[in-house]
Amino acid sequence: MKRRNTFLSFDFGMKSIGVASGQRVTSTAYPLKALKAQAGMPYLDKIDALIQEWQPTNIVVGLPLNMNGSEQPLTTRARTFASFMHMRYKILVNLHDERLSTVEARAVIFQRRGFQALRKDHVDSLSAAIILESWLQSTNFQHM
Repeated sequence: MKRRNTFLSFDFGMKSIGVASGQRVTSTAYPLKALKAQAGMPYLDKIDALIQEWQPTNIVVGLPLNMNGSEQPLTTRARTFASFMHMRYKILVNLHDERLSTVEARAVIFQRRGFQALRKDHVDSLSAAIILESWLQSTNFQHM
């Protein structure tokens, strides 16, 4: 049985995919980990375990767009990943604009823990949390 109001977010990348969990009561999200990926596909046993553990009602996948809102080559890959997640897990998947989430994540990590903490896995998972919080704050849950 799915937990109500639990969400997972993915910051899609070709070599690393950040993951965060969150809930709608406080519209907050927490970085979990970054999954290693090959050509944009993480090891499925890792995602299977996350889905089993968190039992999300929704999945949010960051949609990489150019600053002017136009699509880029990675946009299509992120859409494919989102479609795959929906088909495999039968969970509603939402795409959400991720522009500047990595910049924000780097700034937060640098401010809190300094330059040496700017590891890719930390940045990717915090980016996933930023994407999820943005989606939570912009979503009208009355219709969900």
